[in-house]
Amino acid sequence: MIAVIGSSNVDMVINVDDFTLPGQTQKGLELSYYPGGKGANQAVTSRLLGGEVYFLTCLGNDGNAQMMKRELEAIDLGNGIRYVDSPNGVALIEVSSSGENRIITYPGANSHLSPEIIADSRESLLKADILLLQNEIPFESTLYAAKLFSEAGKTVIFDPAPSSNIDKSILRYVSIITPNETEMAELAGYNLGIEEATAKLHKMGCEDVLLKRGNKGVFFSGRSKSLVVPAFKVRAIDSTAAGDVFNGAFACSLDRGLDLHASLRYACAAAALSVTRRGAQKSIPRNEEIGSLLGE
Repeated sequence: MIAVIGSSNVDMVINVDDFTLPGQTQKGLELSYYPGGKGANQAVTSRLLGGEVYFLTCLGNDGNAQMMKRELEAIDLGNGIRYVDSPNGVALIEVSSSGENRIITYPGANSHLSPEIIADSRESLLKADILLLQNEIPFESTLYAAKLFSEAGKTVIFDPAPSSNIDKSILRYVSIITPNETEMAELAGYNLGIEEATAKLHKMGCEDVLLKRGNKGVFFSGRSKSLVVPAFKVRAIDSTAAGDVFNGAFACSLDRGLDLHASLRYACAAAALSVTRRGAQKSIPRNEEIGSLLGE
């Protein structure tokens, strides 16, 4: 079983030819609303790929919250919802014609996901063997959850996104950290090579480092071995949530008992397929699609 503690947002996506420059006004090509939030994206990915998932999240008191409620309950992820008196979290996403994105998030209800709420859900959470965490809820809550699962002997996977305001003391409770290249630089320091940066994170206490490199694949550095898994070649139209799909698929694969290399390839395939379609949770592939890309 997989536990996910994290954010639920409604993504407001505007497609443009090129990113808007400072001082520039341009006409958007298309406006869409999608269920999102890093926590929800990862939880939904694991669930749609067949995992048993408990998702602890906070929803607000507005129409966006009702949209998220419908989406989560439709796939049996409603048991961990907590409602708070606040607007729901939202993300404003600009997507260029090349498929790259820029994102601004407003936390809203996500800022109410407190250590007390986590403690109140402790019994349900600790039924899981794997915990997925991100950084879109209060950091004190993320740290509390990581420590809770680590001390219970569970696997803690931490996606340090966004990478601001992270107290590196959390690394001693993290089994696998999964930054992208920008987040790696912010955590370990700029102008470092990959091996130097991962070694630095190991020294900070992190057991395993899984660097997500987009169309360059992934680099895994463990205490005893390193692995490089190339990306699958696809035509990207929207990279929104690709990292979340990777994490959700990776956790689901590990939970099934697949080995590390197979889990990394499975997650790379899932992420590759996700960038070929628009939206966050709407872009999540299914098992048969992943198997086809893997040649299975």
